[in-house]
Amino acid sequence: MEVDLSKVSARESLELRREPHWMRLGTGNSLGFRRMTSASEGTWIARYWDAIQSKKPMKSLGEFRELPKNQRFTAAKQEAEKWFLHLGRGGQTGVYTIANACKDYVKNVLTTKGRKAADDASARFKNYVLDDQAFANIELTKLTPQIIEKWLERVRLRPSTSGPNRGKLRSASTLNRDVTPFRAALNCAMEHGYISTDFAWRNKLKPIKNADTKRLLYLDKEQRKQLINVSAPDLKLFVEGLCKLPLRPGALASLVVRDFDPRLNVIQIPDDKGKASRQLELPDSVAAIFLKATKEQMPQAPVFRRENGKAWNKDSWKVAINDAVLAAGLPNGTTAYTLRHSTITDLVHAGVDLLTVAQISGTSVRMIEKHYGHLRSKVVKNALEHLND
Repeated sequence: MEVDLSKVSARESLELRREPHWMRLGTGNSLGFRRMTSASEGTWIARYWDAIQSKKPMKSLGEFRELPKNQRFTAAKQEAEKWFLHLGRGGQTGVYTIANACKDYVKNVLTTKGRKAADDASARFKNYVLDDQAFANIELTKLTPQIIEKWLERVRLRPSTSGPNRGKLRSASTLNRDVTPFRAALNCAMEHGYISTDFAWRNKLKPIKNADTKRLLYLDKEQRKQLINVSAPDLKLFVEGLCKLPLRPGALASLVVRDFDPRLNVIQIPDDKGKASRQLELPDSVAAIFLKATKEQMPQAPVFRRENGKAWNKDSWKVAINDAVLAAGLPNGTTAYTLRHSTITDLVHAGVDLLTVAQISGTSVRMIEKHYGHLRSKVVKNALEHLND
């Protein structure tokens, strides 16, 4: 028997029982209300008619006890209709949370892109999504632009636990890197039918434009020598490697002794931002750094080690390099990536073709052209002059 659940008095007069009392909201779709004891507030339930599979999935909507009794029917009806719309668009039944979306995305990345990319996404989720349990447990169908905006407000700030920049705003490029896998996880969940629209995050999680602008801070060779000279003893070889090789700091820090062949002066870079391993033949001056760093070390030992014997990582080199920058009186904002930018700049200025620069530095020709193509003007000018010789 159908009842009118919109009135408080009607609900309170209903028989106490496990089976909900149902009110029809549309073709086959109903809103239910159940009270099993006189002391309970009553639970609201949505029931959907799936004509294709001839099933009637149900979803508990909760008690809405935070609202006055005369507002609970409207709130429950709205939640039920949102769920009906979700299912009508092909969405999945059951509770599927932000945490579920992140977990499934990591599995997908592991299969399609490999372990390193999966670990990167997993680490970002752990630090910026799953660290807030209340946020992580939100159902995707209940996501709103306002919820996403509050999350963004939190991750725009650096973690407050450690580091000289704690509590400061992240750079646009850093924020983009942290937001990208989260946006991808939500999109992946939508593709699999767990949510039928990207309205909640479509505009809020758009990449910040022009975030990856040209790195303008450049250190010449004398400045780089000064940085090497003032670096702490355990940092010195690592900084010297960064000053003479256009590698990502993480790629250089991940090298172990067995990656260097002293007979051929060759280093094997096993994995660098998801790209296939590659070899670099080193000039004698650079090979000397590796010979010194690997002398009498076990094959699995890091080439560039901290005082405690562990490999350098982002958290440790940031502080150490910042101290050296201050000691050398170098421009504020100088980082490990400044050294990579400076060495790439020198290669481009020297007239090395962009394909070779890209291969050495482990990136694409497109990225080199985007960030360093403007430096080719001098090379082009010299080439044009030769036409008139």
